[in-house]
This record gives sequence, structure tokens and C-alpha cells, in this order.
Amino acid sequence: MSTTRPFAADDRGPDSGDSDGVSDVDAQAVRRLALSGESGVVPRARDFTRQALRDWGWLPASTADRRAAAEDVLLVVSELVTNACLHAGGPEELRLRRGPKALRMEVVDAGAGDPAPRTPHRAGRPGGHGMFIVQRLCLDWGVVRNGDRPGKTVWAELAAPV
Repeated sequence: MSTTRPFAADDRGPDSGDSDGVSDVDAQAVRRLALSGESGVVPRARDFTRQALRDWGWLPASTADRRAAAEDVLLVVSELVTNACLHAGGPEELRLRRGPKALRMEVVDAGAGDPAPRTPHRAGRPGGHGMFIVQRLCLDWGVVRNGDRPGKTVWAELAAPV
């Protein structure tokens, strides 16, 4: 886990140096889904993500590697949203940020705790595998605190398919 790089590898951060405050990133490269107070948030988040992947050309997948990359994205989104449901009072928002080299998934919640893979990981035990899966599949992941208000953003990055 990394908490030293709160922004995507492809992102220059909140102050990109543009004098007008407008980013040069395509607005379609960021998708947001409000989840606060909703029911059925995990399938809703997966459907939202699947549509974004279609819009961005990841789906339908033309190769087995592209299909596997899209399935990894859907699995990681499911794990992050489920973790927020189980341990943080539910997710508030899902954000997907597409960059040229990576896709960043972010789940915002109001929880105080930090997610962490169970150690030692025991494959035969039910439950507790979510963050272990995220750690194994992703290039990097981490937590960014919401500053002076409660809550956090849990993020994870996967490589864009070639």
C-alpha cells in the first residue's frame, strides 16, 4: 500500500499549473457515481464501471488479455465498494479515472479505519480476502484522508490494457 502518492500515476495532482484551473484531461476520462444512501451499491457500481469500460473501448475485449484486464477492474471495484459497505458505513461515491497508462478506481466513504489485507492471509478462511485481492491485482493502492472532515478515499490502480 502507498499513501505517499495520492494522485494517479498519470495525474499531475490538484494544481496542474493551469492558470484558469481547467485541466487538460478529457472530461470523459473521469466518471463519478454517487452511492450514498443507495441500496444494491455493489452491482450498481459494477454496472456503472462496465459501462465506462465499454465507453473507453476496454469492452468488448478483443483479446484474452484485454478481457482479463476488464474483469480485474470489475473485481477490484466490487472489493473496494464491498469493503466500504462492511467496514465504513457504506460508500459515498465511486470515481473512475482513466489515464494513458492506468485506470484509477476511488471509493469515498466516511469511515475512520484504514483498510488492510489480513495478515497472515489464510486462503481457506471465509471472508477477509478483499484487500488481499486488491493488493495482488493492482499496480498500487492506498488511502487518502479527507483532511479536516471524517472519511477517506481508498484508491487502487490497474494498468491499462495494451
